[in-house]
Amino acid sequence: MILNRRDFLADLTKLGTLGVSKALFPAWMPRLAFRAQSQAARGDVLVCIFLRGGIDGLSAIVPYGDGAHYYDARPTLAVPEPGADSSAAVDLDGFFGLHPALAPLHDIYSTGKLLVVQATGSTDPSRSHFDAMQFMEYGTPGNKTTGTGWIGRHLQSVAWQNNSPFRAIGMGAMLPNSLRGSISPLSLRSIADFHLRGREDQLAQATDMLASLYSIEAPADALGTQARLVFEAVDTLQSLGASGYQPANGAVYPSDDFGFGMGLQQIATLIKADVGLEVACIDVGGWDTHENQGTLDGYFNNLLAVLGRGLAAFYADMADYLPNITVVTMSEFGRRVAENASLGTDHGHGNFMLLMGGGVLGGRVYSQWPTLAPEALNDGDLAITTDYRDVLAEVVQQRLLNPALDQVFPNHTVTPLGLVVPRA
Repeated sequence: MILNRRDFLADLTKLGTLGVSKALFPAWMPRLAFRAQSQAARGDVLVCIFLRGGIDGLSAIVPYGDGAHYYDARPTLAVPEPGADSSAAVDLDGFFGLHPALAPLHDIYSTGKLLVVQATGSTDPSRSHFDAMQFMEYGTPGNKTTGTGWIGRHLQSVAWQNNSPFRAIGMGAMLPNSLRGSISPLSLRSIADFHLRGREDQLAQATDMLASLYSIEAPADALGTQARLVFEAVDTLQSLGASGYQPANGAVYPSDDFGFGMGLQQIATLIKADVGLEVACIDVGGWDTHENQGTLDGYFNNLLAVLGRGLAAFYADMADYLPNITVVTMSEFGRRVAENASLGTDHGHGNFMLLMGGGVLGGRVYSQWPTLAPEALNDGDLAITTDYRDVLAEVVQQRLLNPALDQVFPNHTVTPLGLVVPRA
């Protein structure tokens, strides 16, 4: 691997920010991009989980109380009402129930630390995955030109500053659009990638190269400062990855092909290490179930079980830290009310969100339920009665301590919902 100072500067120019180019390290290592700032007080740690592909919210949070409007539309895919059999929904409030694969979340719900929001989503009618995800992550439905994400704008507009390179992380190979902005996040596949898998020699080579290009001990310019941050980050991640992390309270993260369990454990590690983490984003993909959905005994059921076990493990592991954590799940859109001829569900509209944390006013389903009656549907889909931005805005203002909602969600008038307790 050959890299001179000119190449390094060219890479920085391409990135358009002071940071560390992905070309600096081998392809198997996480990409890093840092921005130094001063440290001060902050709100909750936000863990944002994006369920990519459009999850079937009518199977995850079952409106069994809507009776024939639900069951007649889904003769083979509907989840039985509570008490029917072993595959039945787990009752929440006498009208809605959890899919049985989400049963591990019921105890959290019962303690008041899990809130369900149903009939929510983006007001833009697009059924394109790409457009709907972009609109939702930008926080500006219908506007593709925003260029920054709602989390990125939040980080830029808060009253405090944070000089940690771990201020915002995206778990995975791709940086979520929600994190885009002037505060450069860190994209991380795994803490262990920094020093395991027999690559210590390549790590040493990369760090020696960087040290030869810049003054690390006493940096005299901005690039030298960024280089020092790289070393600090690598040292921190090496120590965390080598610590043999053991989840607390008997928590067992799921081992899954999507890396969700591992990603949540990495986030837990960083929170406990107190390295300045404010926001962590993680994806769970694969929810585009047009054919052979397997609601109760197949693909959907198995994937939903990963989500349920992962959230339950994170809750147990982070019990001592929960007063300072808020977890939010979202998806770009829901699925149509009626199942299709391929035993699946097509792109729809309204969906659900979950909020979990110490400041959540949970133990309930928040919904202005429009019903699934044919005349109440939005072109065959569940209608949206709660704008997802109102849910996020309440978290941003009350738990992340950022009142600048006009900057985080521009051109949107926020409706207070009463979903969380204001952080003291």
